[in-house]
Amino acid sequence: MTPDNYIQVFTTTGKKEDAENIARTLIEKKVAGCVQIMGPVVSTYRWQGRIERSEEWLCFIKTREDLYDELEKEIKAIHPYETPEIIALPVAGGSEDYLTWLNGEVKKKT
Repeated sequence: MTPDNYIQVFTTTGKKEDAENIARTLIEKKVAGCVQIMGPVVSTYRWQGRIERSEEWLCFIKTREDLYDELEKEIKAIHPYETPEIIALPVAGGSEDYLTWLNGEVKKKT
């Protein structure tokens, strides 16, 4: 199976409960097939002119590229950050069995 229409999206939250809520919502809405949560991780970044450091929970979200806009909208609707990190990367390769499973767990293409 060609992986060019699959993506992995990343977002971070300050609380594990927020990451779990995002994961559950994306799975329920069928805009993601799998969300893995890792953390805490330490993030260092500049925010409003100051260098910040915080512990965050990282969500690895697996989906199809055509669902990205809806997925981003869902994340923004429930994410507690003013400007949440939402970054998508293309999947360069993957197990045909896994990608077939993933495709079956998200909304059908329209």
